Amino acid sequence: MQKTVTIPFMLLGILFNICLVTSNLLETKVIQIFGITATAGLIVFPLSYIINDCIAEVWGFKKARLIIWSGFASNFLLILFSQISVQLPAAPFWEGEEAFNFVFGLAPRIAIASLLAFLTGSFINAYIMSRMKVSYQGRSFSIRAIISTLAGESADSLIFFPIAFWGLVPFYELLIMIGTQALLKSLYEVFVLPVTIRVVKYIKKVDGQDVYDINTSYNILNMKDI
Repeated sequence: MQKTVTIPFMLLGILFNICLVTSNLLETKVIQIFGITATAGLIVFPLSYIINDCIAEVWGFKKARLIIWSGFASNFLLILFSQISVQLPAAPFWEGEEAFNFVFGLAPRIAIASLLAFLTGSFINAYIMSRMKVSYQGRSFSIRAIISTLAGESADSLIFFPIAFWGLVPFYELLIMIGTQALLKSLYEVFVLPVTIRVVKYIKKVDGQDVYDINTSYNILNMKDI
């Protein structure tokens, strides 16, 4: 496998990181639409799984592992800089202190929950995509994308919500949020699947990559092998 970074991979990697950082900030707002309770992160977070599918499908698990860890680093920096900002004294005339601290004051708890859930869900997603591609000999991308996303999103929700919102949201609502988010995020994948398929085909064509992970190490800490 090539160890260079191509323009399509770089662009997807940037978008992947933007989605993760943005979703962490949006997760601080709980929304309710048509009686369904969720977090505003639902708007953007599923895109990270779609990008994960694309990267694992085109460049394989090694490159997916690299981009997942880059997302982890991006979120860590978000925590660091947000906490520095919260601790800095506000100007006497500024009236946004309370709102600012509410959003970014929750950031460590939400970010820790997000990081743990993100790492687990993303690696599950990439692993399943990788193994199923070999088993299916590259066929049935739609089935593989849906199954891997459902597994990854379910793991993500089961980890994220109890850590992020325990004690802040009623237990019954918490259970509903876990199930609803996993389902809605997976449906998100299904809804945009026609676009995902076309994007994957286009990238394979212009980038000349279609990696099959044969004899690949699935050790998530093996960063030297990229």
